[in-house]
Amino acid sequence: MLSTDTSIYIDVQPTEDSRIASLDENNIPFGRVFSDHMFVADYKNGAWTDFKIMPYGNLSLSPAASTLHYSQTIFEGMKAFYNKNDEVVLFRPKENYERLMRSSERMCIPKMDKEIFMQGLKKLIEIDKKWVPKSDGSSLYIRPFIFASEGFLGVRPAEEYKFIIFTCPVAAYYAKPVRVKVETKFVRVASGGTGNAKTGGNYAAALYPAKLAQEQGYDQLIWTDAKEHKYIEESGTMNIMFVIDGKIVTPPQGDTILDGITRKSLVVLAKDLGYAVEERPVTVIEIEEAMKNGSLTEAFGMGTAAVISQIAAIGINDIDYELPAVETRKVSNHLLKELKAIRLAESEDRFGWMEKV
Repeated sequence: MLSTDTSIYIDVQPTEDSRIASLDENNIPFGRVFSDHMFVADYKNGAWTDFKIMPYGNLSLSPAASTLHYSQTIFEGMKAFYNKNDEVVLFRPKENYERLMRSSERMCIPKMDKEIFMQGLKKLIEIDKKWVPKSDGSSLYIRPFIFASEGFLGVRPAEEYKFIIFTCPVAAYYAKPVRVKVETKFVRVASGGTGNAKTGGNYAAALYPAKLAQEQGYDQLIWTDAKEHKYIEESGTMNIMFVIDGKIVTPPQGDTILDGITRKSLVVLAKDLGYAVEERPVTVIEIEEAMKNGSLTEAFGMGTAAVISQIAAIGINDIDYELPAVETRKVSNHLLKELKAIRLAESEDRFGWMEKV
């Protein structure tokens, strides 16, 4: 582990064949067009080393690589984008680093110094700056991840790892409001598990129940606790908020709920704007009763991709409850407008969230 506030040497190997000319900013499929370079570091002999930026390309791995068998892998999701001052900026990148390190601890992956993460991230975006799209609402999606690369079949924490950051331009996210179902059979995670780590296994476990819900006409699930299916936890791959009697209500972060950066930012912003916010356990019964009596006026997920993803209807025990039209939702629309203004430098960054590349 390197000491803090130390510059690292990064071996830059620029591509000889840039693909930037093929980028059509008016037609960017999510997660399929990748930028020219990637940042790579290796963990060997007890230390992170060999920092380099190289052309984006395939990896060579042993078939016995631990991650392929025991899922020792973690990741993050973040974005770089242009603000109104034509500056490329990041939204709370140090929060992504801190969460990655919490995931590292839970998954027995060696931690790395913040400077490796931040310098590798910024250098990579600086080199591939031309890949940051400028069309309205578009951005450069960033995927940092770590996985066990050691070729060994023993069930123990691996002794070798790779840390990689790659990026891909993405278009504006114009998702329609989603229809979700409260899940009462399957679970995403259980208390004491890996729910607050951003690890691949959590997402793999969610695929089958989500597929069943989609076959029933829903877009996603609302996950509930593993013990009783009594308490609401997350919505699909996002945190969730409700507006009940004018108050913002959201389940508290815990060991079964990912500590979402968008969620914690919206909590701070909402309080600053004068909204009452309650971070507390939320029961399915409470939500059902609030929809029946009309006191629940808004429900939405929060995450990196859409920032706020509106929920159009919630299915509980084979009954679908329709929510008010999105254009009537004062709280979530206000929060989204204010957060976007901060990100784009259209209003003051009063919380110190934005970081220039």
